[in-house]
Amino acid sequence: MSYRLFVIARALHVLSLVVWIGGLGMVTTVILPALRRLDSSAQQAWLFDRVERRFRPQAQVAWAIVGASGLYMLAWLRAWARLIDIRYWWMDAMIALWLAFGAVLFVAEPLILGPRLRDGMNAEVLRRFQILHWVLLIVSLSVIGVVIAGIYGVL
Repeated sequence: MSYRLFVIARALHVLSLVVWIGGLGMVTTVILPALRRLDSSAQQAWLFDRVERRFRPQAQVAWAIVGASGLYMLAWLRAWARLIDIRYWWMDAMIALWLAFGAVLFVAEPLILGPRLRDGMNAEVLRRFQILHWVLLIVSLSVIGVVIAGIYGVL
């Protein structure tokens, strides 16, 4: 395994995170507030469906690339022991976030949340969905911050 491939894996990792978490930020701060301002629940459901159908596959691909590139980097560094070393708790946080988003992207959103939103779109449902997105965004940005600090030995 060459250093060049490691650098490519890290670049893919970061670029995919930008697509994935950047998309989460866009949905949270732009799309959901716009949905809440539409007049009818039919309009809200229609726009939500269009956005979700286009963004979810992009997020799923980005999520998969983050996982594959992260696994490659972990193997390249032979850093498996770090996963059980408390000094590298931030790596576990990163993996936990990745797993949680996998559950959202591949199970909760397509099978539970998406259909419920489309079928029962109203102001309260949208408000709760936006709160959930804010929590996911804040947690994601926090984890990214501590991971960067951890990589550079600050934590």
